[in-house]
Amino acid sequence: MRLWLLRHAKSSWDDPALEDRDRPLAPRGERAADGMRRYLDAEGVRPDLVVCSSALRTRQTLARVLPGLGSELEIRIEPSCYTFDPADLLERLRRVPDGVGSVMLIGHNPAIEGLAVALCARGDRLDRLTQKYPTGGLAEIELPTGGWSEVGDRTGELTRFVIPRDLEA
Repeated sequence: MRLWLLRHAKSSWDDPALEDRDRPLAPRGERAADGMRRYLDAEGVRPDLVVCSSALRTRQTLARVLPGLGSELEIRIEPSCYTFDPADLLERLRRVPDGVGSVMLIGHNPAIEGLAVALCARGDRLDRLTQKYPTGGLAEIELPTGGWSEVGDRTGELTRFVIPRDLEA
């Protein structure tokens, strides 16, 4: 089973009156998400299921990367994924049907980083991930094939960690 954890791209703080969940992407975030779309397409990242927080910045990140994910996927926008608690995201992953081979989760820190750190027992870029998980960052985690309901702490291997700065020309 394969899991991609995508932290939303850089959001705008231009309007301090906006509720947190209503903040849009900043121009820098739009550029970063476009770069990630090109990367995902070139690398052939094709999740079966995308689960995305209902916050505006995560939905805008999804909209910008979506053309790079292929056409054979299911998308779910879920208010429960607007969370900063990794335990909430883990609980959501455990409800994925076992027939789904790969999932992309688009969410927020510290939940995305916390989930990645909790799931990964090993991986070449694990030290880098634990130092900083910037906006627009993508972790790919290989999990045992026992089923999503069995996903737990230290069961995965970090096979990829890419941040927008890596993709700049």
